[in-house]
Amino acid sequence: MKVTKRSIAAFGAITVLTSLALAGCSAANTGDKGTDGDSAKGGKLVVWVDSERVDAVKGAAEAYEKKTGVKVQLVGKNVDDIKDDFIQQVPTGKGPDITMGAHDWLGELSTNGVVAPLELGDSSKDYLPVALQASTYDGNVYMLPYAVENIAVLRNTAIVPEAATSFDDMIAKGKAAGLDQPFVVEQGAEGNPYHLYPFQTAFGAPVFGTDAKGGYDPTNLQLGSEGGTAFANWLAAQGKAGTLNTDIDGEIAKQQFLDGKAAFWLTGPWNVGAATDAGIKVAIDKIPSPTDKAASPFAGVKGFFISAESKNKVAANDFLVNYIGTPDVQLDLFKAGNVLPALTAAADKAASDPIIAGFQAVGADAVPMPAIPAMGSVWQFWGVAEAAIIKGADPQATWTKLADDVAGAIK
Repeated sequence: MKVTKRSIAAFGAITVLTSLALAGCSAANTGDKGTDGDSAKGGKLVVWVDSERVDAVKGAAEAYEKKTGVKVQLVGKNVDDIKDDFIQQVPTGKGPDITMGAHDWLGELSTNGVVAPLELGDSSKDYLPVALQASTYDGNVYMLPYAVENIAVLRNTAIVPEAATSFDDMIAKGKAAGLDQPFVVEQGAEGNPYHLYPFQTAFGAPVFGTDAKGGYDPTNLQLGSEGGTAFANWLAAQGKAGTLNTDIDGEIAKQQFLDGKAAFWLTGPWNVGAATDAGIKVAIDKIPSPTDKAASPFAGVKGFFISAESKNKVAANDFLVNYIGTPDVQLDLFKAGNVLPALTAAADKAASDPIIAGFQAVGADAVPMPAIPAMGSVWQFWGVAEAAIIKGADPQATWTKLADDVAGAIK
């Protein structure tokens, strides 16, 4: 499977930011002319931020500096460079005290020993449950979450006025409206399991089971379960019916929805603007399930990590929990990226927009994308197997081989 920033979450930044070249760091809009700089010395915190979100955290940095006297140097970074630069530079003492990132980096960051646990204290109850779950690894919270992103169904209300009650009902409603392809979802020749995962979970087939701490357990692979086989059979049936089609990639899915050839589009908030700009009145619906169980998509969570080598961990923790973790700052970050805030109070306020409210409702059923290193072994085989089934390969044999291949790769 070809994995892209948006094909697995977007929010990004997911599993595949693999450039290992050290990138020079651009100065932030704060007037500071420092580059990557040393780790914080004395009364200073160096914070790496996605360049598009520097302004959103500038107020928090200024307020913290005014209150504590600790200078906060914001450094704008290219989002494609942050993770690898962080992993490379922290052990040398040249990295930042804090970096912005995505929750599914956690396995890699933890394995490399470059992040320190975060103490949320009583504020942990103030975050959306999925955001807190995603920020936790091996029983410890490592990330201050600020945004949660998941996919949902975009519905063209001019074609189909009412939400579907099930997957079959969705197809029937579209057919009744005269559409040959009522529903579109990004696939492509190598598949796209991120987008199909809600349907897989509806069959009771998560990728991994969980351990006593609630984290994903790499030794408890669930792909080969009875639910997985049932899902594979369903995939084959959808491929035969033409409901799922590997010829439909992201751009084709988008164009069919924009042209009114499809009434339902399973995608993320990053594509809403294209639909509304085209004059389509869009509703955000829960993902119609093919079973009597909820269709739970992956959630991608963005946040901030503290460097394991920071000399000012107490100040870094204070800045994140008591300044970044406030409704005003999380709403500023929301305005910069239009992604649901992780702090419940900010999320509820952002959800005054019905589009955001729709994604929030779907996100209530979402599960964090696994951040454990073993997930890399899943992506390697998953999409290719699903695409083969959709194109006509024997579903049971193909799915069994997928489970065996993943288990072997993990071992």
